[in-house]
Amino acid sequence: MKRTLLALSFVALGLSSIAVGEDVISDDFSGDALSPSWAAAKGDWKIEDGKLSGAELESDKHAAVLTYKAPHHDATGEIKFQLNGSTGFHLSFNHPKGHLFRIIVSEKSASLRTDKDKKDPESKSINLNTVEGTFEQGKTYTMNFAMKGDTASFEFDNGVKVEGSHELLKMEKTGYRLIIKGEGVLFDDFAIHSQE
Repeated sequence: MKRTLLALSFVALGLSSIAVGEDVISDDFSGDALSPSWAAAKGDWKIEDGKLSGAELESDKHAAVLTYKAPHHDATGEIKFQLNGSTGFHLSFNHPKGHLFRIIVSEKSASLRTDKDKKDPESKSINLNTVEGTFEQGKTYTMNFAMKGDTASFEFDNGVKVEGSHELLKMEKTGYRLIIKGEGVLFDDFAIHSQE
């Protein structure tokens, strides 16, 4: 994982630019192998032609899961993605004791929802927002994201915008997880900046 000094602008999300000189974690997946900063729990993950390729393995009997550990409360970031056989993917956030919330991108929509607490049988996931939009197979899109307090915002370069608020979103987050069901998704130009 490369650490570099960058200035990122998130004007489209209504956020001010990050000042030059602040540390941004980024990965353009230009190496021959996945950086050790990423940890694969399930699935087939590899670098192909300068992109991160992820796909579900039938033998796992579980979605493909790849994690980057980066504890934070508030943060901004971006990632490029291309559906490459899969009908969608999740960008998920955990808290120290379990699942917290996620953005779910499909061919026809983007949804923001909290995760249920698996230790609490009464707990249920809550849909915070769903917006219709088209994400075509084989086409590259950029997703900008921002977490601030109890609000999470996601904006895509095809005009789709998803935002939601819940008190759970204020919790400490342990990092970022990419989750894929199906044949594959390609990712590129991942960058995050913790605002703490």
